[in-house]
Amino acid sequence: MSSTAGTAPTEQDRPPITVICGSTRFMEAMADADRALTWRGRIVVKPGCDMKAPHPLWADPAEADAGKARLDALHRAKIRLADDVLVVGPYIGDSTRAEIVYARSLGKPVRFTHPEVDPALAE
Repeated sequence: MSSTAGTAPTEQDRPPITVICGSTRFMEAMADADRALTWRGRIVVKPGCDMKAPHPLWADPAEADAGKARLDALHRAKIRLADDVLVVGPYIGDSTRAEIVYARSLGKPVRFTHPEVDPALAE
C-alpha cells in the first residue's frame, strides 16, 4: 500500500497541463498534438467545438453568437488553468493572437508548432 493512500494529491503530484490554441481549421492537427502530448504524460485541454463546421448546437445565429462568447471565456479559463500553451498551425488569426497575448500577460510559456507565426517575431 502506498504511503500516500488516503491523502489528497498535491499540485506537485499532478502532471503538467498544456492548453492547445489555434484556428479551428486545424482541429486535426490539434488532435494529433493532443495525442502526442498525452502520450508523453501531459494533461491537455483544447477547443472542443469547431463552429466552422455546421452543427445543431450553433445553427441558430443568435445562439451561435452567445455560444461563441461562452467558448471564448471558457478558452481563457483553460489558458489560466494551464502551465503552458501550444499554438498549433501555420496561421494565426485575431482570436489566436489575442489568446497568445493573454497567455503571455499571465506569464505562461507559449510554444508554436510553426514558430515563424509567433507575433513576437514581428515586433
